[in-house]
Amino acid sequence: MSLSKRTTRPLDHLVLPVDALEQARRRLNDLGFTVAEDARHPFGTENACVFFSDSTYLEPLAVASREECEAAALDGNAFVARDQAFRFRQGPQGLSAIVLGTEDAASDHMRFRAHGISGGDMLEFSRSMRLPDGREGLGSFRLAFAADLRSPDFFLFSCQRVRALPSERGALERHDNGVLGISEVVLSETNPTDFQYLLQEAVDEREVEAHSFGMDIETTNAKISVLSAAGMEAFFGRSVRSAERGLRGRAVVFRVADLEVTRAHFARNDIEFSEMGGRLIVPEMPGQGVIFAFGA
Repeated sequence: MSLSKRTTRPLDHLVLPVDALEQARRRLNDLGFTVAEDARHPFGTENACVFFSDSTYLEPLAVASREECEAAALDGNAFVARDQAFRFRQGPQGLSAIVLGTEDAASDHMRFRAHGISGGDMLEFSRSMRLPDGREGLGSFRLAFAADLRSPDFFLFSCQRVRALPSERGALERHDNGVLGISEVVLSETNPTDFQYLLQEAVDEREVEAHSFGMDIETTNAKISVLSAAGMEAFFGRSVRSAERGLRGRAVVFRVADLEVTRAHFARNDIEFSEMGGRLIVPEMPGQGVIFAFGA
């Protein structure tokens, strides 16, 4: 393996801890998202995903069995251990991880170790999924973790689909709010460039755009932004504690087909939102642990 060769990774999905899948499903449905059926992991967590036509998705994640989760964490399962740590420190709602697509998680794991950003042992597992037409699919995955000890409430990992779930999921990718995919993931940090190296290595991309409010790094299909407190105020009208250190997941920006369709859906469902910079900004709520922004 050549550690110098770079292949910029795509955004695959986002991990959004929630208190309960029923609560998340209710909130996401109200926002106009189509939510897949509940699915169980073999290590005690469960999800109810929201899939998009750009091949990204949201993974609302809940604890199905505390006993199984605790046993998995003690056995070295980094995914569960970091989820437990997030919930202990931040509560059961938020954005805890950015997941990047890869064709070779084992090589990513070796690269993360070589660059001092490994977030734990590689994880392999399989899970089933039921599609709207009643078919059952089995997916197998291999994960490689990247993290920084200075940022205990956020991590990244690359996800290799060893055996992909069925791809004919058009019904799950159609959303009443008109969302087509994820255009940006927003994190916050007092000094954003302190975590430039972690993001560069996780995304496998050297180019970073620094600006007065923070920095941006491009995956092949979406942007990851790290904003200061002033940046969060400027772009989202949200005050965050400027003294708080470490990366924190703050917002997801969705690409929509027609913003007026989104606006009309929010009006029908009495969804609270504001408008900034041509986007509809929906504040975090139970079942939706971070800001959701809808626009370009």
